[in-house]
Amino acid sequence: MVGREGLGSEDLDSCFEKLLLGGGGIGGVKMRGGGGGVITEWKDIPMELLLRIVDDRTVIVASGVCTGWRDAICLGLTHLSLSWCKNDMNNLVLSLAPKFTKLQTLILRQDKPKLQDNAVETIANCCHGLQDLDLSKSFKLTDRSLYALAHGCPNLSKLNISGCSAFSDTTLAYLAGFCRKLKYLNLCGCVKAASDKALKAIGCNCSQLQSLNLGWCENVGDVGVKSLAYGCPDLRALDLCGCVLITDDSVIALANNCLHLRSLDLYYCQNITDKAMYSLARRRMTNKREMWESVKNRCVEEEGLINLNISQCTALTPPAVQAVCDSFPALHTCPGRHSLIISGCLNLTSVHCACAFQAHRAASALPPPAH
Repeated sequence: MVGREGLGSEDLDSCFEKLLLGGGGIGGVKMRGGGGGVITEWKDIPMELLLRIVDDRTVIVASGVCTGWRDAICLGLTHLSLSWCKNDMNNLVLSLAPKFTKLQTLILRQDKPKLQDNAVETIANCCHGLQDLDLSKSFKLTDRSLYALAHGCPNLSKLNISGCSAFSDTTLAYLAGFCRKLKYLNLCGCVKAASDKALKAIGCNCSQLQSLNLGWCENVGDVGVKSLAYGCPDLRALDLCGCVLITDDSVIALANNCLHLRSLDLYYCQNITDKAMYSLARRRMTNKREMWESVKNRCVEEEGLINLNISQCTALTPPAVQAVCDSFPALHTCPGRHSLIISGCLNLTSVHCACAFQAHRAASALPPPAH
């Protein structure tokens, strides 16, 4: 089935053969319940089992076999990916969205953009319980799509619109006012949409936000990032890669307000200086009391940064970066565990994580070789 878009009953036959092989019986697979029946044809498969064995392609064929299967799939299907569809995704979505109204997760990631606004509008009109939507690389979509999602899918908690370069910041701000449950938002490459204006709206409305990707959104500045820091205190991961306008003020606001921040990407943010690094390190020290409370309460999740990318931040000096590294033991510079990324900063080669110092101590403690 891989690589084909034309589907037929032979695909269901293949699923059924796998089921029989898994059941290990020439006499069929025993059905649950008191009837004592056996599955001898794929049409005998119980509905709850059907939903477990069909995949993202065969589910389309299965929904057309009979009214029983259609109803079972339409009412029971909650997760669907159509990323395998290379040629006519738009028409496929137009035909499926009115049927699969219980969808909670829908993946429409594309290599060649085919999706248009009318498909997203149909999704918004039919799938009101949608929580996770991936529209990445949908270059043909316009603001019509975001307006439709704002009104039709208020329960969205995860939205990926990376690469959707036609969206405006006005419409993104409008979406934030309706989709207040957003926790994961990917805006990488959304140069027009991701602005300080939009980030202010996100900070005001999306207080549950935990992960935000603003990679290469060159219009993002300190005003927007500070709005996020003040309005989204539960932020865990923030990608500011290529956000060339931000300065130390952004990092200081994040350090002081986003105490659960685990991952921060500052690649090519060349206005970042030692002041930002020391603010991260100092916040770690002042937060120790809360950290010890977490330990006493048996909170097994380690607090603090576990990933920091400061590649091409050429204004930084070794003492400041070493202070951050010393403050967050989960940051590593050692081979195979790189979570403190400093490529392109030749002046930072002397920075080492705790592992390197431990290895040096261990080597120093070894007795000299016998002669």
